[in-house]
Amino acid sequence: MRSTLLAVHTGRTEVVRDITPECTDFTAAAGGDGLLHIFVPHATAGVAVLELGAYSDDDLLAALRDLLPADDRWRHAHGSRGHGRSHVMPALIAPYATVPVLDGKPALGTWQSIALVDVNVDNPDRQVRLSFLASV
Repeated sequence: MRSTLLAVHTGRTEVVRDITPECTDFTAAAGGDGLLHIFVPHATAGVAVLELGAYSDDDLLAALRDLLPADDRWRHAHGSRGHGRSHVMPALIAPYATVPVLDGKPALGTWQSIALVDVNVDNPDRQVRLSFLASV
């Protein structure tokens, strides 16, 4: 299995960050068929496969704001106001995804992208673990 760790700067605002180019570069270097596993080793971030660039990313962040408001209801209450919601978010948007790879390319649908979802404004720098398991 091949594996690498990406450093991703998400900044201090909620973000859905497209990491498809980095995933595609990684699988191209690995070549062949197999599975790409994307994992975020953080308690406050997730990975989503969705359409980006057509306001779906904005819609996702709006939905998360509705479901998980950044207010004082959270018992996990250190950091910025509403920080506890960041720890609940990975139960809705898992910290991992697995994508098939064919001939060195992620087999995504026409409008699909791989994104890092980060609503934790206290942590501007993230890591993403990419692992490629080649078929035998």
